Amino acid sequence: MNKNTTIFGIDISKDVFDVYNSGFGHCQFKNTKTGIRAFIKELPQDSVCVMEATGSYHYRLALGLYESEIALSVVNPLVIKRYVQMKLRRLKTDKSD
Repeated sequence: MNKNTTIFGIDISKDVFDVYNSGFGHCQFKNTKTGIRAFIKELPQDSVCVMEATGSYHYRLALGLYESEIALSVVNPLVIKRYVQMKLRRLKTDKSD
């Protein structure tokens, strides 16, 4: 990573995935091949994507990003939960993630 790296946080579910970046804001895409292709087309060159492992829902997106040679980090949901607990936040919602 360098100072031009753009990091995107992804919250994924069965039907859609939400993408957030502080510079680009919030976007939502369908969790289909078409939606994944549309998302990958919009990514800047030096992007890094981070998402929770969500059973089987994240596999298709992870594979699409891998095949497009986009850096990806799939995080264990327990790590996210413990981080939220450490920060003493009582509310864990999709938007706060």
